[in-house]
Amino acid sequence: MTNPFSTQPAHRRTPLSADEKARGVANFADLVAQQLTANGRFRVSADDAESVELFQAVTSRVSEMLGRRVVSYANGRYMVITFDEAGA
Repeated sequence: MTNPFSTQPAHRRTPLSADEKARGVANFADLVAQQLTANGRFRVSADDAESVELFQAVTSRVSEMLGRRVVSYANGRYMVITFDEAGA
């Protein structure tokens, strides 16, 4: 007989509301813009579709804020946001 108390329950994330997404984009955009101007890139953990979608929206917002083309790359674990050197 297996012991049900020896197993860990699966971690579940509560989806963000539309308001939370909008606030997240606005708040992260400032941080990402600062990091891009200082370091040329920003890396964040993005291991689910919702976080990738959020940071893709942040990428677009930062591009508008800085007046430069900004791109993002995700690999299922991390997302890197950087300036698009090819499109410059």
